[in-house]
Amino acid sequence: MTIAYLNRIATAVPDHDVHDSFVIFAEQMLANPRLRAVFRRMASRADIAHRYSFLNPNKGPGQFSSHDARAFYRSGCFPDTARRMELFEENAPVLMRKTVDRLALTEEERSGITHVLVTCCTGLYAPGLDFEIVDHLGLALGVERTMVGFMGCFAAINALKLARHIVRSDPKAGVLMVNLELCSLHFQETQELEQVLSFLVFADGAAASLITAREQGIALDSFKAMMVPGTRELITWKIRGLGFDMFLSGHVPAELGRALHEGELMAERECIDLWAVHPGGRSILDAVENGLELPAEVLAASRHVLSCFGNMSSATVMFVLERIMQQARPGQRGCAMSFGPGLTAETMRFHAV
Repeated sequence: MTIAYLNRIATAVPDHDVHDSFVIFAEQMLANPRLRAVFRRMASRADIAHRYSFLNPNKGPGQFSSHDARAFYRSGCFPDTARRMELFEENAPVLMRKTVDRLALTEEERSGITHVLVTCCTGLYAPGLDFEIVDHLGLALGVERTMVGFMGCFAAINALKLARHIVRSDPKAGVLMVNLELCSLHFQETQELEQVLSFLVFADGAAASLITAREQGIALDSFKAMMVPGTRELITWKIRGLGFDMFLSGHVPAELGRALHEGELMAERECIDLWAVHPGGRSILDAVENGLELPAEVLAASRHVLSCFGNMSSATVMFVLERIMQQARPGQRGCAMSFGPGLTAETMRFHAV
């Protein structure tokens, strides 16, 4: 059977570091002084130093465009879904081009691309990003395009699973995968502390990857999904009139940790050298570490990505995999893991070559 390999990954974020500005903005939005104090304390413990957005929070002389965060998000007048999608259609291709260019495809690789996969849960339009990619790279008009939409943070694992199926069925196939999210488009005006805290971790980012039968990078060995019973309402993501409305329950870490502790990975974890865990937040990484009884150092790549970039939904685990691939030694075995609505964990076993 043909083996599919993730040959390499390139990542990119927009220009504007918005984390500190967001903390100030979100704290001021909360009217209750007690909730403000709790938010301030939780923000200081989030282990996030930087998050990036296409929105520019620095309003200075000559900066009065609608891209300015303080003009886009105004108290009592948050934008509707149509306005948010207009900005997605305008700005998503910019980040896509930046990311795909960093992948630095050779002419041979470019001509060998037969499939384009795109994951995104923060914006949609048609003809969409898949067409934008084909145009930007000058790919053959007959290239097969697939959108993996609205699956949330674990979508990249599902797209890698699809890429593996494609390469195993056609060893000559070349798959270009792009994971792109503009999470900062969906901040909501609310007085609910739990909801404001969920916005504290999200950011914009993108990854582009090449998957072929060429023995380079990491081999995609197997995939497995784990749905946690009785947790369907803990993470939800719905389209509403004022953007996409996310609910992220504070019970997620405890339920996730319990499920992992009782699951198959507990018995298998000693055989895993590399852990590419989606950094959904500090408490999520703590839950994985404690639930699987892992040494703290094995999640260093995930904690680094969380600190430097925050949670970029489907793109995030690819940032972690990129870092791990730079450090992996041939023969090391790994497990990639992402979490999302359901509550579901999507996992991928791999080994470095």
